[in-house]
Amino acid sequence: MNDYLLRFNEIIESENREESLAYIKEILEERKLSVIEVYEQILTPSLNSMQSSGNEEVDIWKEHIRTSIIRTIIENVYPYVIRDRDEKYGVKSGKKIAVICPTDEYHELGARMITDYFTMLGYEATYVGSNTPREVFVSGLKTQKLDYIAISISNPYHLISTRNTIARIREVDNNVKIIVGGNAISKLGEKAEILSADYYLTTFDDIISLAGGHIDETTL
Repeated sequence: MNDYLLRFNEIIESENREESLAYIKEILEERKLSVIEVYEQILTPSLNSMQSSGNEEVDIWKEHIRTSIIRTIIENVYPYVIRDRDEKYGVKSGKKIAVICPTDEYHELGARMITDYFTMLGYEATYVGSNTPREVFVSGLKTQKLDYIAISISNPYHLISTRNTIARIREVDNNVKIIVGGNAISKLGEKAEILSADYYLTTFDDIISLAGGHIDETTL
């Protein structure tokens, strides 16, 4: 466990939202880490490293609070996302992408991070939201031209919902390219092809390749 993560976990264990955000902003402002490194080396591991207290209700309470604090951090680092886009990566796509979670998928932090990844690579990226009803999203799809739709799936139980969403998207616009990613896709491996998406992205390097560039691989 790296020193930044150790210190961040000490802060977030106290459930101090203000101090948690200030610590991450300091790291980014002083350029100690990039946004990608903050997401991959601090925020994601912090979410995944919570220890059980033996009391399920207390654990759920603490998990919700930690998730809420990290959501606040992600929402506040957007200026640094733009800075990294302009200064660090330099890959310009010029294409529009919407990032959604399928119906009943409420684990949205991965989708929010992925939206920032696409933004850093020059896409006009829009995060639509968690638990996106198919028909609501389809209505939006009819009103604007998208090049890509990215669907983030954390829970394998939502694969059927995702497959149905993809089928509905094809009915409305067969030209838009569909991307799927997230923890569920990483665990499925080649079996994810049952979803009939156009692209299966599990690393930041995959997104770089889609945009036509290259960078050392970072796991999403």
